[in-house]
Amino acid sequence: MAASSAGSADHRYAPPEEAGFVLLVDDEALLLRSLKRILERVGYEVALAESVAEAEPYLTDPRLDAVLVDLLLGPVSGLQLLEQIKSMRPEVEVIVMTGHGSIESAVGCIRRGAFDYLEKPFDDVHRIQTTVRKAIERRSLVRRNRQLEDELRARSSIPQLVGKSRAMRALASKVHSLRHNESHVLIQGESGTGKELVAYAIHSSSPRSAGDFVPVDCGALPEPIIESELFGHEKGAFTGAVGSPGLFRIANRGTLFLDEIGEIPPHVQAKLLRALQHKEIRPVGSANSVPVDIRVVSATHRDLAAMVEEGGFRTDLFYRLNVVRIVIPPLRERREDIPLLVHHFLRKHADENSRIEGIDERALELLIASDWPGNVRELENSIESAMALAPGPRLRVSDLAINRPACRSASVPVPANLPISLDAYERCALERALNECAGDVSAAARVLGVGRSTLYRKLAKHDIVAGGRCQPDASASASTSDRYGIGGDS
Repeated sequence: MAASSAGSADHRYAPPEEAGFVLLVDDEALLLRSLKRILERVGYEVALAESVAEAEPYLTDPRLDAVLVDLLLGPVSGLQLLEQIKSMRPEVEVIVMTGHGSIESAVGCIRRGAFDYLEKPFDDVHRIQTTVRKAIERRSLVRRNRQLEDELRARSSIPQLVGKSRAMRALASKVHSLRHNESHVLIQGESGTGKELVAYAIHSSSPRSAGDFVPVDCGALPEPIIESELFGHEKGAFTGAVGSPGLFRIANRGTLFLDEIGEIPPHVQAKLLRALQHKEIRPVGSANSVPVDIRVVSATHRDLAAMVEEGGFRTDLFYRLNVVRIVIPPLRERREDIPLLVHHFLRKHADENSRIEGIDERALELLIASDWPGNVRELENSIESAMALAPGPRLRVSDLAINRPACRSASVPVPANLPISLDAYERCALERALNECAGDVSAAARVLGVGRSTLYRKLAKHDIVAGGRCQPDASASASTSDRYGIGGDS
C-alpha cells in the first residue's frame, strides 16, 4: 500500500473544520492499521474493529460519521452490516471495501444505501482520503439541514413566550430544557398569566408534539360529570349515556392539560392518581381497564402545597403531578415585559383595515404603571378594546379603558394639613387624577366622571400648578394652559 505521497498532499485532502469520527471494519489487522494511519494523517478520529461484534458498540456512538466496511467479514457479511447500520443510523455514511469488486456488487451496495465503493488493493491513497472526506461532508450537510428544519418547525409550532425580564428568560429556558423530557409538569400562576400558553409550548417542543394537546378546565366541569369527561363512559352506564372515550383516551400519545387541577373533587383525585401510576383508566360503567400513554401538564392559581396540608388535596397525587414545577410571575412583577407585550398584541390584532399604527408614549407609561390584576389576559383585552374604538393612528391615554388608579407610584397623597373644605378636596382630586393619567385631560375627566369642559373650568378655577402636589392654598406658579395646553388665562 503506497502512502509515501500522502504527506505532500494532505492539505489538499484535509477533512472539514470539525474532523469526523470514522469506524474501520475489516478482518485484516494489517489493513486496518494502514488505513488508520492514512486517515489520522489528515485529522480524522479512527476506531478499528475486526468483526461485527467489535463494531457494534461504536454504532450507537452519536459522534460516528462514517464507516468503512469490508464485504467479507466471516459469519456476518459486510452487506448485512451495511443494512444494519442504515436501519439503525440512516444518517451515518457507509463506504464498502472489497477485493472482489464488480459492477453488480457496487450497484447492489449503493442501492442498499452505501455512499461509495472502494476496491482492494488501494493503489491511490488520495482516493481513500477524498472518499471519506466527501462522505463526512455529506453527513455534515444532512445534519445541518435537519437542525434548520427542526428550528423552523419549532418556530412555527411553539407559541411565543413574550418577555425579556429575568423571570421570563428563566421560564423560557426551563421550557426549552424539557424538550426531550416527558415528565409531568405542574404550572402555578395567577389567573391570566398564560398557563395554557406555557403548557402548549411544553407540548409543542416535546417528543409528543405529533400527538394531540387536549386542554380541560377542571373548574368548569360539574362534579357529577367530571369523572365521565376525563375517563369516558360506556353506553348505558347511566341515564342517557351513549358512550364516550373520555379526554384521557383522546389525548393518548399526546398531552393532557388539566387547568385548575385544585378544583378536582377527592374521589376523582384517587382515580387520577391510579391513571398516572398505572397508565390505565377504567371508563364509567366498564369492568375493564384501558391503557393510555399520555403526559399530564396541570395548572392552578391555588397553593396546592397548602391544600395538601389542609387535607384538600391528596399528597401522593400532588407529588405525582409536581415532578417539574414552573411558576409564572404576575405581570406586576415583570413590568419591563409590558412594552413588548403591548407591541405584540398590536401586531396580533392588527388587520388590513386597522387604523392603529402604534401607541403614544404617555399611554404606554400608563400601561406600565398599572397593576393588572388580570395579568396578560387583561392587558390583551385592554389593547384589543382600545384598537377597536380608537380613532387612530396611535393609541392614546384617552383610548384606554382603565377604570382604576393606574399610576400608584405617582399618586398624590392627601396632605395631613388639608383644610376641611370642599374646594380643597376638589383641588386635590383634580391634581391626583391628572397625575395618575399622565396629564391627559380626557382620561382624567373620565376617571373623575365629569365632562372635559367641566374639568377645564375646574382646573382654571383652582389654578392647578405643575408638579402635581395638593396645596392647602390656591397659590400657583404656572397656568393650567402652560401645563395642559387647554388655553385661557390663569
